[in-house]
Amino acid sequence: MASSKLSLRSRIFIYMILLVVVASVLIAAVTIYQYNEQSRDYHELRLEKKEAQLSASIDYVLQQTTYEVATENLDLIFKDKIYEIANIQNIQFNLYDLQGTLLKSSKPTFENDTLNKCISTETLNRLFESVDKRHVVESEQLGGNFKTSYVVFTDFKSKPLGILHVPYFEDDSFNETELNEFLKRLAYAYLVMFLVAIAFAYFISKYITRSLKTISDTLKEFRLEKRNKKIDVNDSGEEITTLIESYNSMIDELEKSAAELAKSEREQAWREMAKQVAHEIKNPLTPMRLSVQSFQRKFDPNDPDIQTKVAEYSNTLIQQIDTMSSIASAFSNFAKMPAQQKETLNVVQIVKLALDIFNESYIEFKAEEEEIVASFDRTQLIRVVTNLIKNSIQAIPEDSENPKIVVEVFSENNEVKISVKDNGVGISEENKLKIFEPKFTTKTSGMGLGLGMVKNIVQTYNGSINFTSQENVGTNFTVTFPKQ
Repeated sequence: MASSKLSLRSRIFIYMILLVVVASVLIAAVTIYQYNEQSRDYHELRLEKKEAQLSASIDYVLQQTTYEVATENLDLIFKDKIYEIANIQNIQFNLYDLQGTLLKSSKPTFENDTLNKCISTETLNRLFESVDKRHVVESEQLGGNFKTSYVVFTDFKSKPLGILHVPYFEDDSFNETELNEFLKRLAYAYLVMFLVAIAFAYFISKYITRSLKTISDTLKEFRLEKRNKKIDVNDSGEEITTLIESYNSMIDELEKSAAELAKSEREQAWREMAKQVAHEIKNPLTPMRLSVQSFQRKFDPNDPDIQTKVAEYSNTLIQQIDTMSSIASAFSNFAKMPAQQKETLNVVQIVKLALDIFNESYIEFKAEEEEIVASFDRTQLIRVVTNLIKNSIQAIPEDSENPKIVVEVFSENNEVKISVKDNGVGISEENKLKIFEPKFTTKTSGMGLGLGMVKNIVQTYNGSINFTSQENVGTNFTVTFPKQ
């Protein structure tokens, strides 16, 4: 699901392009609306001008006529004048009486399909109820946009005489041509603007998220076990600067806490080590004290067996002293970091040499090649192998019917692997997590420092040690380290 989410940079890019598209559509819509409004206003004004011109001509004819100015005489008054007015004004119009009956038309003949001889009752009602100077405009759709204007004209005493009917066709072909040309030019401009917007959005989104990319990369490299770098980004916004300062402050606090934790752990480790050393030394001191006290009480220079008793007493002390020396050597070896004296050596030969000190007949050695060359300290490699084999020997019960330890050396890619496999008692699930801890041991003797020392040596040479184990089946330790 996480992979389907768009990055901040992609979202900024898409939003900027979307903003340009929406703005372009809105501008085009406003342009079309404005053209339509202009066209509507133009036709309304043009119709009003035609009505004014015709009304002025009608008033002039009424002033010049010799007939009585009355509705029933309109047919005689405009018998020929209606054609003159139509020719002069270049406008077709019709005259109706006040009941809506057609009296005269500027057309030579009446055409029933295009001219109503009577005005509808609804239109008459609207006309005479109109507060806008008895003026009504109706729209019709007859192969185009038609408007029909009805105006009540009066005599000199403002008495209604008749109804002036002006048909008007809204010719928008010119405006539509202009609009199409304008929209075409606008489309070209939008296309160029869209391409520019894509490039602009790309660089702007890259610039905006540059600081965030730096922060993201730094956070990916963040590790608790190592010293982390601070973020140094210039020309960033206030929010990004605050975020960076918070991160750098966190790094400072983390390093301070790590230093204090490391100091506390070292102090705790030394305290634990001191307790362990004291405990291990007390073990041989107790029998030594008892031996000395017993010798003091029973010492008799005249005893014929005095030489034998002195010898036994001396052997007891020497044995306990050797135990204390062994304890001191074990702690010393664990505390001492292996020196990185890399030697180019044949790992197969060195492992064989380490096996020579063991007399157990059930130890089996295997190697895929006669020579596997790697860089390692000879003494440290022998120490690693001997410790692993000692652990395997001690893991096999004394009453085991078929004891077996297989030591195998092989290489994979650019790494050397040493495997020590036994069929001993195995390691319990509870102890697997503690197996490499200092002073941890499941044996009744020893300090439990062997595997911790092995891990320390291997890691010094950029290697690793792993194991698989099953209770009452056996354990397999594998040491891996690079050839170079």
